[in-house]
Amino acid sequence: MTDKILISLTVNGTAYDDVLVEARHTLVDVLRHGLRLTGTHVGCEHGVCGACTVLVDGAPARACLMFAVQAEGADIRTVESLSDGDDELSDLQRAFSEHHGLQCGFCTPGFLMLAEGFLAERPQATKEEIREVVSANLCRCTGYQTIVEAIDGCARERRGEGRQ
Repeated sequence: MTDKILISLTVNGTAYDDVLVEARHTLVDVLRHGLRLTGTHVGCEHGVCGACTVLVDGAPARACLMFAVQAEGADIRTVESLSDGDDELSDLQRAFSEHHGLQCGFCTPGFLMLAEGFLAERPQATKEEIREVVSANLCRCTGYQTIVEAIDGCARERRGEGRQ
């Protein structure tokens, strides 16, 4: 028999009360299958690739390595939180599009959330610092340079430096 636990989660500003999970369910499983927030992708399921990166209390976290019960009481943000819901892209999403920071798109949600958390913590980040941070996630399509350019472009715009 599998034990089920009733938890409450706050995801993208919405409180989800009475979420029934098995103790072994990861946060990514509950987000995708329980709450139908499918923007968070499942890649390696070992915390290596970063496709499942979400923000937990503002910090990037691998949702495949966290049990859903561990997330109770935390503020969770997924890639769905970046846009306003009216088909309007966030500045970071626009930067990824403008700088061609995505190819197949599978890794993109993880990179977006990694960048969102990083830029909130380090708004004055240099390209070298951005390059170091993005090395935590895997992409097989872009070669990373366009991802670095996209994040740097967004950071510059947020700082009021405009496009370069």
